[in-house]
Amino acid sequence: MCLEDGDGITWQYRLAIAQDHLSRTSLTQEHVWKSGQLLLSRPDERDREDEELLHQTHLEQINSNRAFRKIADFFDTIRYYHIVPHLIRDSEHAVGRKLDPYGSNLLEHIANAPKNIQEARLRRIQRVLRAAVPQFQELSLSRDHRGVAHLKATYSHWQSNGAWQTEETFSDGTLRLIGLLWALLDGNGPLILEEPELSLHAEVVRHVPEMMASLQKEQQKQARQILVEHS
Repeated sequence: MCLEDGDGITWQYRLAIAQDHLSRTSLTQEHVWKSGQLLLSRPDERDREDEELLHQTHLEQINSNRAFRKIADFFDTIRYYHIVPHLIRDSEHAVGRKLDPYGSNLLEHIANAPKNIQEARLRRIQRVLRAAVPQFQELSLSRDHRGVAHLKATYSHWQSNGAWQTEETFSDGTLRLIGLLWALLDGNGPLILEEPELSLHAEVVRHVPEMMASLQKEQQKQARQILVEHS
């Protein structure tokens, strides 16, 4: 891995792992360079004297990564998502506030965002979703009498006022898109998306890169790196 920080310093990190005779993960290489200068090279003498040390990287240890903590901070910004629609619908039973990469507490995470940020992001998602779902009109979030968060949307039809629906009746593809688009707006580091095309019509899949580009352009900041894994 190679990155350049805001001070113009180039960092390089190399990690190689294998399994030991007990099938435990063990590192075979851990190297760090700062602008071409080697800062760390493992295995070192301490590792050779005590092979148990090879079951942990220096990168993950605060006491050991001080000289190259910017690399650890960068890795901490990476986010992975593989949204599972039925977990979003069953979010009433989600626990904890940390955003689950599979979406089980996505609605609670959205609800806990500051109101102005929440509403601004949902408006942006609402606009780009219309490229995939032309009948899509309005997207908002509210809590029911039990305090459970729900997404609400209106769809235009033959009635003049449209029809309100919640995430319980959204299609899997629509729920997955909302989750992935929220994830895109919720951070700055690299974003790993697994199979974002699942449950989407082929014509809609064609618009997904356009949606993501449109959202990032609206944010008026450096675009996130997006890595997509297909089945």
